[in-house]
Amino acid sequence: MRPTARVPLVLLLAPLLLTACGTERKAGAPAAPASRAELASRSKPLGIAPEHVYAIEAPPGFVLARQSVGVFGGDGFSAAYVDSGSGGGRITLTVDRGTMTAANCPTLPAASSGEPAACERDGDAWYRVSGARREYAVPKEGHVLRLAAEGDVPRDALREAALGAHRPGGDELDALLPETPAATGPLERGDLPPAGDGAPDNSVGAGG
Repeated sequence: MRPTARVPLVLLLAPLLLTACGTERKAGAPAAPASRAELASRSKPLGIAPEHVYAIEAPPGFVLARQSVGVFGGDGFSAAYVDSGSGGGRITLTVDRGTMTAANCPTLPAASSGEPAACERDGDAWYRVSGARREYAVPKEGHVLRLAAEGDVPRDALREAALGAHRPGGDELDALLPETPAATGPLERGDLPPAGDGAPDNSVGAGG
């Protein structure tokens, strides 16, 4: 009788070990947020408090207007997303210190409109309308996140983006606040003499 081949136990357990080593991130799940140190190194030079920087999943067709990213108010954050098609829509994200309650919601001006807004409670947020401008305001700890829309932006899309606002992951942070190149020191001029008072050497040679 031929001896039965023995399969090493480690080979039998290998599929179980590979399965138990970890799980993949679900498709569509947000990336891990950037570290606070990295966030601070990019936001503070612009006068933006790190806790005010958020990213959103903009509705389809909307892209970040990079030149719009900057400080809002004292140390808040602002970014705009524009319709890449011909719709002309615009979504503006602002985050600033403060709070929003049933008492002050109707009296606070809507973002960038300067006019009071009609308020409607919607879960953890407030839906506010001021003229043609509509916004969702989401109270956070010590600050309020507002996402305002102009143009043809469905309310449910605006709500989803506002409630889904999150701390930016690595790629999102690169888009919102690109890393500023480190200073390399003063540039050296080739026409400065090595000695003397440092005035440019504009002399000419013989036959000048």
